Amino acid sequence: MKRLKTTLIAGVGVLASLLLALLLILLANPPEILRVGANYAAKMVCSSVFLAGRDPAEVLRDDVQAPGVWVLRLYRVSVDRERGVVRAGLFGFIGSGLAVARPGLGCAVIPDGRVTGIPQYPPAPPPKAIPGGQAWPEGNAVGTDPKLNRLIADDTLTGAGTRAVLVVHHRQLVGERYGRGFDTDTRQLGWSLTKSVTAALMGMLVQDRRLALEQHAGGWAAGDARANIAIADLLSMTSGLHFNESYGEVSDVTRMLFLEPDMAAFARAQPLEHPVGTYWSYSSGTAVILAREFQDAAGPSALELLRTRLFNPLGMTSALIEADRRGTLVGSSYMYATPRDWARYGQFLLQQGVWHGQQILPPGYVAMMAAPVAASGGQYGHGQVWLWGSDSETPGRNPDTAFGLPADTFWIQGHDGQYVAIIPSRQVVIVRMGLTPAREHYRPQPLVRAVLSALPP
Repeated sequence: MKRLKTTLIAGVGVLASLLLALLLILLANPPEILRVGANYAAKMVCSSVFLAGRDPAEVLRDDVQAPGVWVLRLYRVSVDRERGVVRAGLFGFIGSGLAVARPGLGCAVIPDGRVTGIPQYPPAPPPKAIPGGQAWPEGNAVGTDPKLNRLIADDTLTGAGTRAVLVVHHRQLVGERYGRGFDTDTRQLGWSLTKSVTAALMGMLVQDRRLALEQHAGGWAAGDARANIAIADLLSMTSGLHFNESYGEVSDVTRMLFLEPDMAAFARAQPLEHPVGTYWSYSSGTAVILAREFQDAAGPSALELLRTRLFNPLGMTSALIEADRRGTLVGSSYMYATPRDWARYGQFLLQQGVWHGQQILPPGYVAMMAAPVAASGGQYGHGQVWLWGSDSETPGRNPDTAFGLPADTFWIQGHDGQYVAIIPSRQVVIVRMGLTPAREHYRPQPLVRAVLSALPP
């Protein structure tokens, strides 16, 4: 018995030593997947607290942990509101997740962990209401059609995790619904809705004759085959650059967003996998390269140009595109705006880049954005918009057709259920935002069909 007891004690000691050694290894050199999780948790909490005014515990629970990656349930975060610093890690300390809020630039992941010189960052005030008359989008009047209100209140149409649904018809905001904890003043993350805004920024520079779609993008040396990539190739996702867009693992997109301080440099470093202009491949990396191109061409006034030429004229007072550690706008993924401001942007596209008679984008530019890229099989446009809604069950076939949606319908779409449907022939814009993981298999087309059926011509 004494020998057995001694053996057990020794075994426990060995196990404890092994666990301690494992812990020390994880602390000193955590696997990249744990670092991705830590920085993801820190970034989501940081932006939601400092840009949207949400409660950090709620964001950790609902946005980081609830979508279904089990290990994220073991992550903990701490928020320093005075310094604008959010830290996260497995059990609170493994992974060294760090995000920092900066005035006018939103939150950025800080992969190297250095927080010296961080400016004070008070929480952003809620966006101001747009003054003016009753005709949306200048004012804030909302229609009260009971039939339409019943439709957008139907969870079977709007889907699990809905946070906002808005309907605009002939420039009037005729329907509006918000999920619990969200309202007209809550900025929401558009994820890849941001790509279309980046395309608009490039259009503004085309309008100003600061660049041309046919010109080669910068960043590659002469003689490098990648130097043949034109702005138009990046806009149409036919650059030929390798880029793994898979989520839920350490892929190119998760590495870029959560482990790289200079996202554009990372995207530009990818090898050429296909001849330029011949192969379509959806890539957040190319959208970040475009954002860097915009900033390089616009110079020091790039952010002011973004506000004064696009956001302010449209009344998008809440809109902000976050920048990475280097200062490059994350034009693939990180625009925050209220759903009304996302609706204003959709209306802007419906109006072909014209607002109050001002031609903000070149004539024909939005038509170019929505023209099909042949290499995509017709599902994607030349300017970071989708021509098909989500989840085609039959490869090569437009899923919108089965729902009888108008042929001129086009979309901007983002991760976890962000959709803006634009239907010029019906003068309709429909915004649906939320947190709806892909496993829910949500499709927005039934909602769009029902809304169109409820609206007069």
